[in-house]
Amino acid sequence: MPPKPYAIIAGVGAGTGAAVAKRFAKAYSVVLLSRSTDSFSALEKEINDSGGDAVGIATDVVDENGVANALKIVDERFGRDAICTAAIFNAAGKLAVKPFLELTTDAFLAPLDVNVKGGFHFSQAILPRLLRTAESSKTTTYPPTLIFTGATASLKASANFSSFAVSKFATRALVQSLAREFGPKGVHVSHAIIDGIIDTPATKDYMKDAGPDAKIDPETIAETYWYLHTQPKSGFTHELEIRPSSERW
Repeated sequence: MPPKPYAIIAGVGAGTGAAVAKRFAKAYSVVLLSRSTDSFSALEKEINDSGGDAVGIATDVVDENGVANALKIVDERFGRDAICTAAIFNAAGKLAVKPFLELTTDAFLAPLDVNVKGGFHFSQAILPRLLRTAESSKTTTYPPTLIFTGATASLKASANFSSFAVSKFATRALVQSLAREFGPKGVHVSHAIIDGIIDTPATKDYMKDAGPDAKIDPETIAETYWYLHTQPKSGFTHELEIRPSSERW
């Protein structure tokens, strides 16, 4: 029996990455990429214990060889003929919230390393696989999909967020270019703008006096990503926004 198609998620943590992995694991094998095994080990076990198929691989997307080595492990696990049906780039660079005149060069460039260089390496490594899926005689239920997680800063550069905004603006440009190049070849490339605070353990002390729906549930993001993945070629959505109803925008 041939292996199930697989989805690969770069940037798996306790919030969006984990929720997306669990949603896609309902249909596919899932590959969990993160720099630290601490970020995915419990999730990998949870998915496998519940009857799914997950493999976690410690990977730094900034390192071109690291991404290539991760895909070698994928091939060893699932076989070179396994179908890659979805890829999600959810990695994020270190956020430096500082007045512009206090930024060092290293702090300014740090988000670009992950968001831009990492996005470049991930896309170059995974798009040939998605293209093979699009061109394959083996049928898949949904078109192969590449989704990037964006942010408020993808559209709006706030004060003290210059480095993060520059990286997110650049990522959005990359995704637009990829969508225009690979959409006609059957690969759905999409950009999701997460406009608000995601409800994770790291944000539990944020907005304590706000209403119950003031933060974005990671499962909502995951369901939206699944919706994007299931769109037919006759109706691809390139970009959408996800925000709480109370968010000012």
